[in-house]
Parts: sequence; structure tokens; C-alpha cells
Amino acid sequence: MLFELVIIRIKFVVSLSLSKTVSTGSNQQITINDLIMSKTIKAFAPASIGNVSCGFDVLGLAVDNPGDVVEASFNNSNRVVVNNILGDKGLLPREADKNTAGVAVLEFLKHIHSSQGIDLVLHKNLPLGSGLGSSAASAVAAVVAVNKLMNEPLQRKDLLPFVMEAERIACGAAHADNAAPSLLGGLILVRQNDPLDVISIPTPKELVCVLVHPHIEIKTRDARQVLKPSISLKDGITQWANTAALVAGMMKSDYELIGRSLTDVVAEPMRAPLIPNFYQVKSAALEAGALGCGISGSGPTLFALCQGISTARKVSVAMEKEFAAIHLASDVFISSVNTLGAKIIGS
Repeated sequence: MLFELVIIRIKFVVSLSLSKTVSTGSNQQITINDLIMSKTIKAFAPASIGNVSCGFDVLGLAVDNPGDVVEASFNNSNRVVVNNILGDKGLLPREADKNTAGVAVLEFLKHIHSSQGIDLVLHKNLPLGSGLGSSAASAVAAVVAVNKLMNEPLQRKDLLPFVMEAERIACGAAHADNAAPSLLGGLILVRQNDPLDVISIPTPKELVCVLVHPHIEIKTRDARQVLKPSISLKDGITQWANTAALVAGMMKSDYELIGRSLTDVVAEPMRAPLIPNFYQVKSAALEAGALGCGISGSGPTLFALCQGISTARKVSVAMEKEFAAIHLASDVFISSVNTLGAKIIGS
């Protein structure tokens, strides 16, 4: 007897109306829509070292701390609203189209063709005009939080163009040397902006970053204005050689080569006068054992790369002491390389 086996796959599609009510157990009822609209996602995005001395506008390195935090939730207004900013002393714009966090979210929503309203709360832990990728970190945290809130329609790397557009309103250029490492983690080489091509460079396990932020502010736009419109062929060759050597040193875990390569003949000579006691602080870092020392991004934060945490601690003390010698207070951060980038920290 021949039996025919018929396999029938039945797909049940369960549709749940947003108007359906749910009991809270206390004689109160809320709708499913209320539950969705009350959902909040919190994301953290780390600071980053832009340029890493020789890699002007093409290299960036993410650190574990400090960083910015953004909370994102839905609203019914079909608008992106910056509800609150904590820690900025009232200096940042609250209008979404003028705030880097708001701009990144607006660009994201436009890309996915959504008119969904979003509320943002920004916890501004990074100092403004610090050279730590402050504007990029806010934008990264915001767009990572909203992407998660909307069930991640885009992959992490696809969020980078929205952060770059946010950077354009902050400093006049859509660059990725802070945005990419804050979003993706690690050491990032930006080979090209259009079309965008970013490359992750491995870093040695014992590499430790020291960041010393003196209590002054340098706006990125101002720091770019002091740069020369062109450089000599000699300086160009020196800079390109150091950038290539730094990448090689990182990939080979050759700490001596890393140290020899942390030389900037393009931006540092122009920007050093903007930072009080710069050369004294740099000299103190090297004498204390740093592989190299330079200006993080456009400054005024100075960074030093070290081999091992014990050396990093000595270097941080020496650098802070030189700022204190001219009665300039500073904040000190010691961090490993952040290889993961931004992350969700609450929901």
C-alpha cells in the first residue's frame, strides 16, 4: 500500500492591535501602544583620539573612557526633539537640526524613509572643544540608540554617514576620523570619504592611552583656521612615511616603531601655540616613558601612547604636573584601546 506523505507548513500570523489594552493588576489599563511609546534605549559612545599625530584627518583611535550617553524614545509628534542636555552648562543648541545628536538621527530617519518622532536626552560627559571627538560621540550615541529602538534596520557600519553629516554642522567638514572609531572601535584609517572607505587596524594588547585635558577650550573651526593651506613636498613625504610606519608598528606590535612614528610636521607646529606649556608637557611625557605624545584632534587635550599601565600612570602624573606648574587645572584619563566602539547600556 502506497502512502503519500504530505507535509503542510502552516504559518500563523498573529496580529496584535496597538489599541489592545493590558491590565497592570492595579485597576489600571494601558495600551500596547503605550508600552511601545514608553520604551527607552540608552547608548554610550566613547571619546576618540583624532589624527594620532601623523594621520591628520585619516586616523582615529577609540578609548574606553570618557564618553557620551544618549537616551532615545518614541514620541507622537513626527519630530526629533532634544528634550534635555545634561552636563553642557547650557552651551549646546537644543534644536535638533543644530545639534549633532539630532542631526545624526534626522539623517538616519530620512535614509530609512521614516517620519517617526524621537525624543533625545543627551548626557554630555565629554568637555566641549576638547579634541576628544565630543561632537562625534554625541552623534554616534544618538544614532546607535535610535537604530536599536527601531529594531536595527541598519548594520552598525551603515550608520557612519549620518554621524559624518552631523560633524559637518559642528566643524564645517564631514570627516570620519573621530566618528568612525567612536562608532566602530579600535584604530581606524579613513582611506577615502567619498565613496566612504574605512579600514580597521589592529593594535597591540599592551597599548595604553593617556589623555590629559587642560581646562581651556579650542573650537575645531578655529584650530583648522591656523593650518597652512598647503605644505612642502618635504613635509608631505615625512608625514606619509610616519603614517605608514605607524600602521605597520600597530600591526606588528612593534612599540619602538610606534614611538618613532608619532611625529606630526603638519598640524602640531601650527596648533602647539594654542595650548599653554605644550612642549613642556610633551617633553615630560616622553621622559616618563611614553612611546609618543601629541595633540588629540584639534586640542587642547594631549594624548600619550604607552606600553603597559604602570608606565601610563607615571606619564599621566608627569603631564598633569606640567599643566599645574602654570596653574592650569586638567582632567586625566587612562584607558585601553576601545575595540568595540559604541554600545547599548540600557533599555
